[in-house]
This record gives sequence, structure tokens and C-alpha cells, in this order.
Amino acid sequence: MIRASKVSYLGLGKQLAFLVMTGCVALAPVTAKAAQLSNDAKAAIPKDVQQLIVVDYRAMQNSPAAMNLKDRVLPPELKRLETALKSSGLKVDQDADVLCFAAFRTGANADTSRILGIAQGQFQTRAIMAKFAKDKTKSIVVRNNSIYPMGANGFDVVFLNQTTMIFGDRKAIDAALDARDGLAQNFLANSDMVNEMSAVDSKAVWSLLDAKGTQTMMKSVLGEAAQLTDYDTVRDRMKSSRYTMDFGNGVKFDMAVVMSDTLTGATAATLMKGVALLRKNQGSSMEKQALDETTIDSNSGTLTVSYSSTDSQFSSLLGSPLFQSVVK
Repeated sequence: MIRASKVSYLGLGKQLAFLVMTGCVALAPVTAKAAQLSNDAKAAIPKDVQQLIVVDYRAMQNSPAAMNLKDRVLPPELKRLETALKSSGLKVDQDADVLCFAAFRTGANADTSRILGIAQGQFQTRAIMAKFAKDKTKSIVVRNNSIYPMGANGFDVVFLNQTTMIFGDRKAIDAALDARDGLAQNFLANSDMVNEMSAVDSKAVWSLLDAKGTQTMMKSVLGEAAQLTDYDTVRDRMKSSRYTMDFGNGVKFDMAVVMSDTLTGATAATLMKGVALLRKNQGSSMEKQALDETTIDSNSGTLTVSYSSTDSQFSSLLGSPLFQSVVK
């Protein structure tokens, strides 16, 4: 069971690896779609979101290579949730189109968080309810919501309707239902995150982080450069970040880090360029080519990092020391 834990985030490397694996870029010819959350899904996410990861789940399932990569880099918390989805006996993973992982703060203690899974698709709810009845599975009713055990994995599941389900530990479910039923504020009241989402949810795979998550991620990416005085200047002025992966024509990864002002954005870009130059000087020819294909810039207070390559080039990069170092 996922218990309340210290706030944690995926670093850029694991974010990139997760986006890659779910985007099925490893030699899997698929058609990119938009992984958009429905209003029902948004309403079930508590307001104090730390991180959202949203993927085209069907595309992920159709790529053996992407699934193999996922097994290597998927964080344990998310792996347990996804395993619960597949091993519940409800077969909902077969009907899921979009899968979302939401990490959010809960209660008065801002240092603890929970993770909620949300799946969207056309679920066979009648057949599922019939299976519950046949197995004599008892539900717990909270207001108008029936909470069912999700197999023997310690998680629960609630079908909000035929197209949206939420799953996770009981406290995560309770928080989601309170948000959805209007007893607590939900994601739609988080104007900063909602605004950020509008910039990315037309993509097949995307992720959002709040300010603290962005600071943690950037410290990991910058490495030794984060010890410099310049980093102290920009750290507390990071407001949020977002990632997208587009695999409609090769591989394209985009990251944007929103700063509080234009000068901070430019300073962060300078630090990132210095790190890229250092790694380029130490890397192999393949890694140097990858860094040559990476563009770092700033615009109106937003640091931007873009990378693009062919599927085969990126597939080769996956085994390089550079990639292995950033996914640790």
C-alpha cells in the first residue's frame, strides 16, 4: 500500500524516460493523440497538486519496447498503481485510453503526499458490477459513491461514471471524492496548474510540476552547477514546469520552466547551457550529437529546453552513459 510519505518528485531524467516509454518512441509506429483529462477527472483531483503525469495509455500498451523500458525506470509508487490496474481482475486496463497519476498534498501537513490513479475509457461497468456481485465483493458507500476493493493489492476503486474511474489507497480515494463532491477544493480551483495544462494537454504525453517539484528537478539536472551562487538566485523564483513528448514524426521532447521574471529565466538558461557544454566535452560522439540537437533558450521569463531526433537515433542514445546518468 502507498502510504503518506515525504514529498518526492521524478527528476528530469526519469521524467524524460517515463515520457519516452509511455510515448512508445522506441521503434513503435503509432499515431499520436491528445491525452486530455475530462472535467470529471479534473474535479476528482485535489487542489494542492504537486505533479501530474498524463499519458496515452493505449499507445503505451501497444509497444513491447516501451514496456521494457518502463520496467527499468518506472518509480515504485507508480509501478504499484499500474500493476494494481492490470492485476485487479476487472480488465479495466484493456479499456483505458488515458491514464493519469496525480501526486497531491493532503491534510495540514504539507510535507506529506498521496498518489491517485485516474483512468479514462469506455469501461464495461455492468460486467464489472456483475463480477462484484458474483464474487460477493462488498462495497463501502460514501455519499453516493461505492468504493470497491481492487483485488488483493490493498487499493480501492470507484467508478465515477462509465468513462472515468479513480483508484489508489483509501485515503487518496477519500480525498478525491471530497474534491469531486465539493467538500474540498479540486484541481479546477488551482488556476496556476489549470493555465499550465492548457499549454500541454494537446499532446499525447505530458506532465506538470509545482514550484517545489521544479526546484528539486532542476537541482538534479544541473548537478554540480546547482552549488553555484547563480543557482541560489534562480531557485526560489521557479514557479512551475511542464514537459511534453511528441512522437508523430521522430522524437521531440520539450520542457518549459516558468520563472518569476525575465532576468531569472535568462540566468537559468545560462546555467543550463554551461552544463550542456560540460557534458558535451566529456561525452561520446553520439552524446555530443544529442546535445547538438538540444536547444536551450529563455523567453519572457520561461526557460525552454527542446530535443529532437529520429527514432533510431534516440533508440541508440538509450544505452549511452549520458542517458543512464540522468535516469538514476
